[in-house]
Amino acid sequence: MSVEARFLTHEVHNQPEPMPGYNLWRSDLPLQQAIARHGGDWASEELDALGELTGHELMEPGELANRHRPELHSFDRYGRRIDEVEFHPAYHQLMAAAMASQMHSFAWNNQQRPGAHVARAGLMYLYSQADAGTCCPLTMTYASIPALRHSPELAAEWVPRLLSSEYDPRSLPAAEKSGCTIGMGMTEKQGGSDVRANTTQALLQEDGSYRLVGHKFFFSAPMCDAHLVLAQTGQGVGCFLLPRVLADGSLNAVRVQRLKDKLGDWSNASSEVEFLGATAWLVGQEGRGVATILEMVALTRLDCMIGSAGMMRQALTQALNHVRQRSAFGRVLIDQPLMRNVLADLALENEAAVALTMRVAAAVDGSHRDEQQAAFARIATAIGKYLICKRGPLVTNEAQECLGGLGYVEENILPRLYRQAPLNSIWEGSGNVQCLDVLRALRREPETREALFAELFAARGMNADYDRQLDWLTQAFDDPNDLEMRSRLLVERTGLALQASQLLRADNPQIAETFCRARLGNERGFALGCLGPLDAQDLLIERAMGW
Repeated sequence: MSVEARFLTHEVHNQPEPMPGYNLWRSDLPLQQAIARHGGDWASEELDALGELTGHELMEPGELANRHRPELHSFDRYGRRIDEVEFHPAYHQLMAAAMASQMHSFAWNNQQRPGAHVARAGLMYLYSQADAGTCCPLTMTYASIPALRHSPELAAEWVPRLLSSEYDPRSLPAAEKSGCTIGMGMTEKQGGSDVRANTTQALLQEDGSYRLVGHKFFFSAPMCDAHLVLAQTGQGVGCFLLPRVLADGSLNAVRVQRLKDKLGDWSNASSEVEFLGATAWLVGQEGRGVATILEMVALTRLDCMIGSAGMMRQALTQALNHVRQRSAFGRVLIDQPLMRNVLADLALENEAAVALTMRVAAAVDGSHRDEQQAAFARIATAIGKYLICKRGPLVTNEAQECLGGLGYVEENILPRLYRQAPLNSIWEGSGNVQCLDVLRALRREPETREALFAELFAARGMNADYDRQLDWLTQAFDDPNDLEMRSRLLVERTGLALQASQLLRADNPQIAETFCRARLGNERGFALGCLGPLDAQDLLIERAMGW
């Protein structure tokens, strides 16, 4: 035996190859069907193009942008205040690709076509699987349009820039840029979600502008060209547009104190800032700032749902890629009954998340044409955000388990997805805030309950477990006692019923029956992988294995 042979300890075998390049759109049948069901399939060419780009060119930049986190440079070498956030080139590559694909603007550029918001939801679902952090400024740019339109002069100046497909990261006055992005600053140290407790003051100037003095504890994407922020006026809380660079080229009086050291979302910069007399313009009516910015929040919450659903899909894809190549105990993992149960349940969770997310996107799309759709969107967005964003970490962790120890190692995407997963349940209002918003809608807008139950009753009689759930919900909504205390259970079970209602009225009765049995039935389990022998495990895995 040679010396080399004596020191050869082993050959690597029974280890999967990494996920190859693939088209995320063509491989995702549940997504294709959900978008078609809600009238967005006319955008299949754009969805196909982004699916191809994401699966072949954007996955690696997504990894690099998260590995090399943004850095704050408060001063230049000469001591001048610059408050610049430096990003890795991969971040700029991602932003340029997303904006060129109109992830932030597609719905508004096509708003006369039914299904535009559904198609745009599909674009974000695909792109977010490469990187969720860059979705933050893109989401806020998309969501800012309805709020800005409360002030026609500001909208005329800013909206065309925000709808541009060109990414321009330069620190210049907005009028000199080929494209702009917009961020948000709502919460302060002392109030958090209670934005009416904000202390930042807005002082009216002779030229009609305001000077803002105060702080924001979470100021998302500080390199955006402008932010929508809340501040106190003499008439209550107002919403203001605050540019980063003023028309004369000088920095606005916004001082970035530090970047947040976050659990995940590493490619994106989140910051704390102080306003030292920063110049801003009122958006909408004075004292109606919360109502104005909530129009933006409604859309960012939809994007929380989309992002969580997309994360589930990528986690499932990574798990499937592993188990179809790895063997244990004499069999390929994907052929082992218990593993198939887990995989099928992961796929079921993703099917339900996509179905409800696209239904809410369709309601948003129809809001300006149909009052019932508008009412449904107002309540279903909070319900969907609560449920889908809560399920995201569970699904991602179960996918990690499919890889065993490798699922916990930073050399693959799953640890990044797992760090990212809790964010969407916190951002734009925690679970408790979503529940309180549901109760507020029921109390102030009775039409939201009518729209909700119209959606639920459309599937009555199609499944016995579903009908029992619907009876329970009817009684629970009618009972005014301790409603706030038990609202989590109420919102969770309403969300599950909404998912079931979408699946029951789709074209896959086996999947709908499986969901009702596994999520609404009396023998449901708490962990994933508790499906029964009669459930559609093979069908779910087959639909998920699209590449």
